[in-house]
Amino acid sequence: MENPASGARRRGSFRRSLGRVVVNFLMILFSVSCLYPVVWLCYASLNDKRDFTVNPVALPKAPNLDNYFAIFSQSDMGVWMLNTLRNTAVSLPFILLFGFIIGYLLSRFHFRGHTALYGYFLLGIVIPIHALMIPLYVQFKKCHILNRWFTLPVAYVAFGMPIVIFLVESYVHSIPVEMEEAATLDGSGFSRTLFSIILPICRPVLVTAGIIQFFTCWNEFSFALILVSRDTLVTLPVGMTLFKGQYSTDYPGMMAAMFLSILPAIILYLAFSKQIIKGMVTGAVKG
Repeated sequence: MENPASGARRRGSFRRSLGRVVVNFLMILFSVSCLYPVVWLCYASLNDKRDFTVNPVALPKAPNLDNYFAIFSQSDMGVWMLNTLRNTAVSLPFILLFGFIIGYLLSRFHFRGHTALYGYFLLGIVIPIHALMIPLYVQFKKCHILNRWFTLPVAYVAFGMPIVIFLVESYVHSIPVEMEEAATLDGSGFSRTLFSIILPICRPVLVTAGIIQFFTCWNEFSFALILVSRDTLVTLPVGMTLFKGQYSTDYPGMMAAMFLSILPAIILYLAFSKQIIKGMVTGAVKG
């Protein structure tokens, strides 16, 4: 006769095994649903317009790079990419620098108005940027900074700082204050302590914040559409909308442009995926 305890253990083991199988299946299904659009984007960009129109999801009969050559020769793709790269490269250092300093100050110093200032930066996260487009456009117009090379970096820095501030503020809470007090006793000034001791410790969370903000600046569309109208300042996300014509759309060419636009983000994520996860988890746990 079967031991009831042994039967219960087997049933429990079966349920756990079944649960793992279901979870793994769902994770695989989710991964495929995320990866398939990128794979389809890649091979669709190698197709010609006629075959794509007949069957958009079919593999190309004769894969070629004609679409990639065409988008550079028939459009300002190179200019769009350079503009996007410049905006990102200019914005990122200021976002990280200001976010690091303000996040540290909010974490270490409590002064009158601390809560109000904290809430002010919180608004930069909770309020959708689309709700601020009209007043932002009016402000930029009155300040005569529309259609300048620095127009978009100004907006990116202003709206990119809050998330960096909160990541750094949470992370700095985990750093013992005694470390800074010991540095002060050894004759280290405030700026030296901040940039020589605290900054290296905060490197994981800053790397994470930097990669997140790179994705944000590189793919940003709304500010680039509203605040900039000169052809020489068009960014990559806005430029890709120009592939859509009034009567026809060059979808393979658009696919090639889209694949090139996401390629830097894919490479960056694959190169720093461990740092991204480490920075997010460490900041969440220690904060």
